[in-house]
Amino acid sequence: MLTDHLIINLLIILAVAWPMGALFVRLGLPVMLGQLITGLLLGPAMLNIVHPSEAITFLADLGIFFAMFYAGMEMDPKELLEHIWPSLAVAVGGFVLPFAMGFVVSRYFGGTIFQSLFIGIGLSITAIAVQAVILQEMQIHKTSIGHVIMGAAIADDIISLIGLSVLLGLVKTGTVEAAGIFIIILKVSAFFAFTILAGHFVIPLFTRKLDDYNAKGFTFAMISALVMATAAELAGLHTVIGAFLAGQFVRKEIMHDNVYNAISDRFYGLSHGFLMPVFFASLAFHIHFQWNLAFFVFAAAITITAILGKLIGCGIGALSFRYSLRESAIIGFGMNGRGAVELVIVAVVIALSDNLLVQGVITEPLLTENQFSALVLMAFITTLLAPLMLRWSVMKTCSGNEKEQFCQLWSDTKK
Repeated sequence: MLTDHLIINLLIILAVAWPMGALFVRLGLPVMLGQLITGLLLGPAMLNIVHPSEAITFLADLGIFFAMFYAGMEMDPKELLEHIWPSLAVAVGGFVLPFAMGFVVSRYFGGTIFQSLFIGIGLSITAIAVQAVILQEMQIHKTSIGHVIMGAAIADDIISLIGLSVLLGLVKTGTVEAAGIFIIILKVSAFFAFTILAGHFVIPLFTRKLDDYNAKGFTFAMISALVMATAAELAGLHTVIGAFLAGQFVRKEIMHDNVYNAISDRFYGLSHGFLMPVFFASLAFHIHFQWNLAFFVFAAAITITAILGKLIGCGIGALSFRYSLRESAIIGFGMNGRGAVELVIVAVVIALSDNLLVQGVITEPLLTENQFSALVLMAFITTLLAPLMLRWSVMKTCSGNEKEQFCQLWSDTKK
């Protein structure tokens, strides 16, 4: 509901995020960093002016939904398919190594087996929505590396879903349910089969006849996005994957340029101009500091492990497909953002933990308060650092004599 309180909160967020974003751009940094800092300043962690609410969460989710559709419009589906195998290798490496390292670090700090397994899952996640925004802002989303990162982020989401389902089943029943894993794989396969069939045979029948009278093109795009989001949710995937793939349907080659440009402008304006500042600011609202040395040491260890695990794991996956060391580093840094997906996973684990504790199925929580806070802080820090690390690695690569494919695109953003 649109209340006076919500309007004031939105006014405060946008009024602060706008100059903060402009300041960071002037310093040569991504605008999303200013929006993240806005949330940190205004939220419970510091000034405590704006609080998390269902309405703000809804608008933030809607912003990511629109941004992912726009990202899908900007990327070539054929290019994504051409890079499917390196994307899978990067995803596997970026899941396995952070998971294993997170487990070991958690055990070292006294975590139980289950706590350490769930922390490992938390470290292995990549937030596809955050990656899409970063890549677009740096104008490298249409390059080979951009397609590998996006493809790997989608694959990582699927692997994380399967891994989380296995762990949840193990906690509830004490066994790994093969039937449950098979059903997940079957649903995901059905979702992508539906996507391919709809994208190639059904959607072009409509898009070729679209005009922009009364914004009908935008309405059609919204229907496509909502259908695909529903299909993704039925498959157990995040709705933003459905929105991203729906954006891939709205391609220049199968519709009039003026309709394509109108749809693109509307999605870009709604997401990047209005709702994305709310999304990135709201990420920081979940930060709650535990003011003791033990917490900060543990949080620092978890964060460093998360960054190195992704960098090395994804880098090894990229190197195995003959990407250069510099390109592999860029891919590793590009896969390091967590964001909202991390918060969703943690919330699911906490809810299950509370339920099982009441039932007496478990005697120790699946995540302690310190572990929960450390994971949320890690998600915020990696989301904050991902564009900085990606920008630094791109600058190092593009300052040399051997120019990579994306260097010209990236240099255009500085003009």
